[in-house]
Amino acid sequence: MTEQSHPAEQGAYAAAGVSIEAADRAIDLMKGWVEKARRPEMIGGLGGFAGLFDASALTRYERPLLATSTDGVGTKVAIAQQMDVHDTIGFDLVGMVVDDLVVCGAEPLFMTDYIACGRVVPERIAAIVKGIAEACVVAGTALIGGETAEHPGLLDPDDYDVAGATTGVVEASKLLGPGRVRPGDVVIAMEASGLHSNGYSLVRHVLLNTAKWELDRHVDDFGRTLGEELLEPTRIYAKACLDLADRTRTHAMSHVTGGGLAANLERVMPEELTATIDRSTWTPQPVFDVVRRVGEVSQADLEATLNCGVGMVALTAADDVDAAIGVLAQHDIRAWVAGEVTTASEASRGGKVVLEGQHPGW
Repeated sequence: MTEQSHPAEQGAYAAAGVSIEAADRAIDLMKGWVEKARRPEMIGGLGGFAGLFDASALTRYERPLLATSTDGVGTKVAIAQQMDVHDTIGFDLVGMVVDDLVVCGAEPLFMTDYIACGRVVPERIAAIVKGIAEACVVAGTALIGGETAEHPGLLDPDDYDVAGATTGVVEASKLLGPGRVRPGDVVIAMEASGLHSNGYSLVRHVLLNTAKWELDRHVDDFGRTLGEELLEPTRIYAKACLDLADRTRTHAMSHVTGGGLAANLERVMPEELTATIDRSTWTPQPVFDVVRRVGEVSQADLEATLNCGVGMVALTAADDVDAAIGVLAQHDIRAWVAGEVTTASEASRGGKVVLEGQHPGW
């Protein structure tokens, strides 16, 4: 855009700290990435007041249920800002919303994003959107629209935050959840890529504020710098989980986010049943043990805050376990049997989710 296109650019709005020219430049830079995150049902492109999606695609469903989810990435954005690396945070954003939605069996159809910043730096905004668009491709969802808002005076010039929302659909007869879970179901754990996007307030407090580690510090346990470890993108399970639901008798799934494994699994457990998890079936990635040891964080606090190496859980009929692990392997997701579902009276202790045993080496 030329200056003549926005005569007010050098006037009061610019003096207040808002650059329309920078916003236009950011849109130009992000167009190519957004175009990659399309589905055939999308109508139009960037520039409209609302994103359009052809709902006639839903006519193939007998009783379509719409599902929606919204989230952000928490204080992980602080790491991206300190590292000046902005093209991975989009995977965290998309992972947080689509994988909350997919646990009920819903296919994510489209997503919108919102970026609030203290100052529009076109290249930075485009990098954020690049990550979101690439993650949408991985998830199989369309990036149908978004908003970038410049908030001088509210946010510092180099500060930003991101949020997103997604909408999906599931056939009513295929809805997953507590009502389908049965005694004898097996708990299948799916490996996390790392911390994902939860518990960063604890991690930053322990490693950056208390231990005074720098982000460029090489950590032998990680085989890379602290900053590189903390920016590891969230794994996106959407396509794998939809495939799992379609090809096996999987009755429920749980996305392990804030609150940890037990609290999130409880959300899909009926009152009369208990899921018993054996910690000895997996070794969490080194970052979890480092936070535990360096911060002298109790296991209870760690498990109530971080995913501890498990990003998604499926409750699947025992006869389908081998098939389920095979399906996930086809999507390059390591999975294993971590426990089982029993009637509450059969559990060694009360509660809808019981964690037993110890992680190897802990």
